[in-house]
Amino acid sequence: QVQLVESGGGSVPAGGSLTLSCAASGGSFSSYTLAWFRQAPGLEREFVAARRWSGGYPDYSDSAKGRFTIARDSAKNTITLQMNNLKPEDTAVYYCAATRVVRSSWRDVGQYGYWGQGTQVTVSS
Repeated sequence: QVQLVESGGGSVPAGGSLTLSCAASGGSFSSYTLAWFRQAPGLEREFVAARRWSGGYPDYSDSAKGRFTIARDSAKNTITLQMNNLKPEDTAVYYCAATRVVRSSWRDVGQYGYWGQGTQVTVSS
């Protein structure tokens, strides 16, 4: 059974950096798409970044582009999200997600059947 466990959240001032990690287990991920989503209080869960485990070009939301980097650490079976120049509007619970089959857009929350428990990121102004 696929399990995803996030870590690395915390509180930072605006302009700071954080690296989130998502440890994946219970599956052979070579054909999976892994993604990061986030959800702020009162808002819907939104796409942040995605990449195929096997490689290829990653995809980023407009708000993440140029500041966030999604990467894979094969040795640790982990997907990371490096976040730089953080802004107060980045404050949210960040979730790691995985899917073996993408039927429409990998930006669509409904494409993902596996989710982590989430990790809180708080950015103060």
